[in-house]
Amino acid sequence: MLSRVADNLYWMARYLERAEHTSRVVEVQMNLMLDQTSLTVEQRWERILACLGQQADAQAAEVFSPVAMLLADTSCAGSIVSCITMARENARQVRQQISSEMWEQVNRLYHDTRRVGAGERRDLQPGEFLPSVERGLHLFQGVTDSTMSHGEGWQFIQIGRNLERVMATAKLLDVHFAELLAPGVADKALLEWIGLLKCCTGFEAYCRYYTADVRAENVAEFLILNDEFPHSIRFAVDQLQTALNRLPDSDGRRAPVLRVVGRLRASLSFAAIDEMMSSGIHHHLERIETQCRDIHREIHQAYIDYPVETALPV
Repeated sequence: MLSRVADNLYWMARYLERAEHTSRVVEVQMNLMLDQTSLTVEQRWERILACLGQQADAQAAEVFSPVAMLLADTSCAGSIVSCITMARENARQVRQQISSEMWEQVNRLYHDTRRVGAGERRDLQPGEFLPSVERGLHLFQGVTDSTMSHGEGWQFIQIGRNLERVMATAKLLDVHFAELLAPGVADKALLEWIGLLKCCTGFEAYCRYYTADVRAENVAEFLILNDEFPHSIRFAVDQLQTALNRLPDSDGRRAPVLRVVGRLRASLSFAAIDEMMSSGIHHHLERIETQCRDIHREIHQAYIDYPVETALPV
């Protein structure tokens, strides 16, 4: 497979996963604004922006609300419209490598979201826009899994999707735990813990493991160490390693990537949540984010930006 094709498929998957994550976080947090909580609207938007790695622009905030920026602002690289636009552009460049159904779905999603982005900001309806985006992204994932050959290209899609999921979830947890584990807060923040689980589509699955006993250590264990829940960090790392293992490796370029991924997977496989909580969960989540950046760099060096001599036969 050409490195250009691998790069396009990898980034297409990352942008679509980012759009879904942004949509879910904004939708859940906006619903929480309707309940009586200790956070003001401004504080909640600050949390949302921090979770998504966005910086609030004071000048832009006077013109556009944060929700408009995150949903439809084409000048914001992390907005849903921008992510889907970039995903569609990456898909366009590799149309011969993906199924026609995949292209039709990402193209349809692009035009639907662009119409919203081109409309009046005051007419933006998040309650309708966000669920429709999530349905469209879920449909794309299902179409991809059922219509694309599960060869090298499909593996790069899995790599991009799961790496983005690990990074986004780690950042989401880091921001929430920094606030919710403060003295005197954790015991009064039931709605916030439930909101965090819903941001990862995990509330119902969590209840099947722990019933309705929502406690900080249980939430952390479920979203970080559970090996069966698709949006947990451990599960996504397992899927990432599986996809890498299924790539051909005749020239040995995969070894540095697997070494970094294996180190992260081992740290999660043998971790105990009580130890993580007692030693400071921020330290562990920050290390996961750092290792993800290392994995991205190794993937890029091994499969995208490698010296041409390494691809030539001896």
